[in-house]
Amino acid sequence: MVTGANAGIGRFIALGLAKMGATVVMVCRNRERGEAALTEIKRESGNDAVSLLLADLSSQAAIQQLAQDFKARYPTLHVLINNAGIVLKKRILTDDKLEIQFAVNHLAYFLLTNLLLDDLKASAPARIVNVSSQAHQGVSIDFDDLQSERSYRRTHVYAWTKLANVLFTYELARRLEGTQVTANCLHPGLIATNLVGNYVPRPLRFMTKIVGASPERGAQTPLYLATSREVEGVSGKYFVDRKAVPSSNASYDTTTASRLWRVSAELTGLPAYGGTQ
Repeated sequence: MVTGANAGIGRFIALGLAKMGATVVMVCRNRERGEAALTEIKRESGNDAVSLLLADLSSQAAIQQLAQDFKARYPTLHVLINNAGIVLKKRILTDDKLEIQFAVNHLAYFLLTNLLLDDLKASAPARIVNVSSQAHQGVSIDFDDLQSERSYRRTHVYAWTKLANVLFTYELARRLEGTQVTANCLHPGLIATNLVGNYVPRPLRFMTKIVGASPERGAQTPLYLATSREVEGVSGKYFVDRKAVPSSNASYDTTTASRLWRVSAELTGLPAYGGTQ
């Protein structure tokens, strides 16, 4: 399963998996764009075992329905790639009354992964791959302002939600020890996508298109983590260019990671320890 699979890095992750002969489930928000990408990926890969599930990942009800739809159609899940992310100039609340970057960039990863954990465990060995960003460096999480009510700067909110991805990955890996399900995260590189365009200040966007790598290049590390035998059994690591490297100092704070897990569980209506204790 690949979220955000109709464009950018997600599309090339789905295409790469399809070319390897995998059964691929693309998760997209927009039906028209999702179906267009589905048709293209089937044609380019020659693989008909590619399907589409629709979900607005800013909505917890939609994520719950996505998990139910998947379970009804597929008996196993060997790889979950949490890729979908957004950057928005203005602060917007979701139907769940949550700031939307926080909801999509972190809580969607947390909720979908936990809803599918039993499937991943039953399919083990299995892998969880979380797309984060180098933007997580140099920031911390303000638990007193998770909804960015006091201050909203799109680049700062994006950065700390990417830190949340790393903290979540490390905490998840600790909780999954002994299950044969691994969890890793990555920085895909500076990629010339619409998301990066929204993150970079307007005067620098043209330069980003020039120096940024292609989405196809950005898909290489997540594909590596999803499929390579070299990382079989490797868990709780942060990768750049297919190599495990140190993440920020803040990302290794186990107290923060544990607190983030508890808060995320409260906000998504899940038990704080569930089946991953």
